[in-house]
Amino acid sequence: MQLTAIEQRVIGCLLEKQSTTPEHYPLSLNALTNACNQKSNREPVLTLSETEVQEAIDSLVAQRLVTLDEGLSGRVTKFAHRFCNTEFGNLQLTEQQRAIICLMLLRGPQTPGELRTRSNRLAEFNNVAEVESALNALMTAEHVTKHPREPGKRESRYSHLFADPQSAVAVEPSELPALKADELNELLAEIDELKAELQKIKLHLGL
Repeated sequence: MQLTAIEQRVIGCLLEKQSTTPEHYPLSLNALTNACNQKSNREPVLTLSETEVQEAIDSLVAQRLVTLDEGLSGRVTKFAHRFCNTEFGNLQLTEQQRAIICLMLLRGPQTPGELRTRSNRLAEFNNVAEVESALNALMTAEHVTKHPREPGKRESRYSHLFADPQSAVAVEPSELPALKADELNELLAEIDELKAELQKIKLHLGL
């Protein structure tokens, strides 16, 4: 199973909403698009169009990972996942494992501590050790991998293995924290002033 970045977001949203708002599940195209573009609990934040989401849905339907309810009497078509814990596939996860995979699909690599903090609406973890136990089971099943611990970090991050490595979503330029040329020049000027002040202090102290 190798999902594109948008397909990962779609599956993650369907898993999340099935747990957190079951009264509104399955989801319409509009509701699913809004869920994909949520500003909370998403990394990165995206601005997908309904067309882009529909294309991902069509691909997932072809892979038999999403099913649609065309509705009766003119009702809106709605979508549900077949990603896990259904009679249609072999992927069977515990509630804790399902929560972990859902969070990874929505937010990318995370530490056990982050997963525990963010999973309160999806599953119950009494402590980080329970998260690590679920992660170990997922690694044994080759659904999750552990990344080398980054310098200065207390915990390693983990990520799921359902991603197509060739796929990525481009974040809108407006979402990137880039400095404008005049802002950069101002910062450089401030640095020069601080250096000059520091030099004056050193001379005054005879250093």
